[in-house]
Amino acid sequence: MKVGATVARLRRAGVEVIDFGAGEPDFSTPDAIKVAAHQALDANFTRYTPVAGIADLKKAICDRYKADYGVDYKETQVIVTAGGKQALYNTALSLFGPGDEVITHAPCWPTIPEQVKLADATPVFARTHVEDGFSVHAQAMLDAVTPRTRGLIVNSPGNPTGALISEADLRTLAEFAAAQNIWLVVDLCYEKLIYDPVPHNLPKILAETCPDQAVVCGSASKAYAMTGWRCGWQIGPQAVIAASDAIQSHSTSNVASITQKAAIAALVGSQAPVTAMLDEYRKRRDQLHAWLTADPRLRCRKPAGAFYLFVDISDTLSPDGFRTSLDWADALLEEQKVAVTPGEAFDAPGTIRISYATSMELLKEGSARLLAFVAKHAPQTAAAG
Repeated sequence: MKVGATVARLRRAGVEVIDFGAGEPDFSTPDAIKVAAHQALDANFTRYTPVAGIADLKKAICDRYKADYGVDYKETQVIVTAGGKQALYNTALSLFGPGDEVITHAPCWPTIPEQVKLADATPVFARTHVEDGFSVHAQAMLDAVTPRTRGLIVNSPGNPTGALISEADLRTLAEFAAAQNIWLVVDLCYEKLIYDPVPHNLPKILAETCPDQAVVCGSASKAYAMTGWRCGWQIGPQAVIAASDAIQSHSTSNVASITQKAAIAALVGSQAPVTAMLDEYRKRRDQLHAWLTADPRLRCRKPAGAFYLFVDISDTLSPDGFRTSLDWADALLEEQKVAVTPGEAFDAPGTIRISYATSMELLKEGSARLLAFVAKHAPQTAAAG
């Protein structure tokens, strides 16, 4: 958010900035979705809806998960939320409280641990590592379990790393959750943005293994380029959804009525726009990775999902130069007018997140500027090694 605000301020001052910080698609919302919204407006569908969402949308969510994953959810197991963020927030407030510990993996999207704190619980981090592409391993999370552990939160594909958890690792966590009667929350907000045909049927594993302890959080934002529409969903045991309904009724109430009609069109209509966006992201990922890794001091693996390149820049830091990735990113923006998100935002100092949700032309120019910055400032001994 800070990076975005700085970019906006510079642009208002007339400075041309290449923004690699944005965590949202650069594509327009597909036309069929916008048409559905116009139709809702023309029909004056502008009043309150049930807090949990209109029945047609909850059915569309259930049908989408049935088609994609072969799982059967009832409408009473679904609440429509203001984006995936509210789905996760509802979950945290419904399930966790004082004295509880909740384990997630890091580097992580900062909202996840902050929401745990807002529930007066304590976030605990299991580290993932650049050497294996920040993959999430069950054992690392289980090693962090204590008698106070109340839940596990998995984000796959992950923000900021784009890494996945394997089906086998999720099943291990699900079996543990069922045996210990603790909660397993899976954030699938980037579920449509997985590049290779790897097995990733996480909802089915949850349904088979720990249905009474599992909550799935999803979103229309990334898959359908609907970030500003604010539509997500939370799927879980009926009692959890009822608790979330009560929380939401006293905070935001229903998601905007027009958005709900648009989301139905997204979920039940052609999924071709999703595939087209994914194909374009893949081209950008591959090209950006090739450009940046031409300098061995920029270490990263191709992400399995999402639209971020998570780069280890520790070889470019030094006591005599930039000591932190935060300082490094600030200087890059100041000197080269390229905005990236420093790893401190994700509990991962020594890294940067680059969003490739922008045009290939800007990726090429931004990469050139970033490489020139590294060439000017990075310790030369690291390059030789």
